[in-house]
Amino acid sequence: MKPTLVVLAAGIGSRYGGLKQIDPVGPSGEIIIDYSIYDAIKAGFGKVVFVIRKDIEKDFRECISEKYKGHIKVEYAYQHLDNIPPGFNLPPDRKKPWGTAHAVMTAESLVNEPFVAINADDYYGRAAYRLLFDRLSSVRDAKFAEYCMVGFMIRNTLSEHGTVSRGICESTKDGYLSDVVERTKVEKCGAGAKFYDESGTACSLSGDEIASLNIWGFTPSIFPSLKEGFKDFLKKNIASPKAEYFLPSAVNDLVKEGKARVRIMESPDPWFGITYREDKPFVVESIRKLVREGIYPEQLF
Repeated sequence: MKPTLVVLAAGIGSRYGGLKQIDPVGPSGEIIIDYSIYDAIKAGFGKVVFVIRKDIEKDFRECISEKYKGHIKVEYAYQHLDNIPPGFNLPPDRKKPWGTAHAVMTAESLVNEPFVAINADDYYGRAAYRLLFDRLSSVRDAKFAEYCMVGFMIRNTLSEHGTVSRGICESTKDGYLSDVVERTKVEKCGAGAKFYDESGTACSLSGDEIASLNIWGFTPSIFPSLKEGFKDFLKKNIASPKAEYFLPSAVNDLVKEGKARVRIMESPDPWFGITYREDKPFVVESIRKLVREGIYPEQLF
């Protein structure tokens, strides 16, 4: 069964100042998502599920619904604020989506096969999809739920224009995830990096640490686990209007509880993404360089 690609594209993009998921960066008007889909198709994926909000559906469909026709099947899942378990009430001041783990949960009815979840506004490179396709094509859940991820050195994942959120990973000797801590304020610092903890204290990083950029490989067993984890999250955080149910944290909980193990794979390809509007020129030039090198055609679809 061919894996599915689940693209998390419901974010508001407030720091960017617009709908960054559909902002053109390629020589023929391509958006970052186009390169993710192109690489996934080349790797052998059979379907794409976009997780979006209803209020951006029109823009998304106008931008992408036809271009992939004949190349790969496309479906949509919708992330709603009121998609919460019975027994909880939506706070009236909640405006922000519930986070990436909640976004993955919304795709459950459309995904019955192993799948990869990615951010819409990140470029991961072709090698990442090949690694994940091969891994998901060969593993099956047994004693543990068998998941995987592709990681990148954190120094290569930061913006020149402000702080970013990163899941910083630690691994066992045999290459499995042992811990991932979500840091929401990470920035460059010389050849390394630093993050600010909850008290505002700056903490140094070497830059060699492996970061999760939300490119995860799962089997469908993740869905009931995420739903249970979301209940625990709401019990602690429902009154906080900006708290998010992060996918790295949710996976980390499963690892700590002995319910899953996650193979960490490192990609040799570059990563880049758009967090701030000022990041766009670098992304545009990076894409053009890959086109000049023959990695991509001038027009993808």
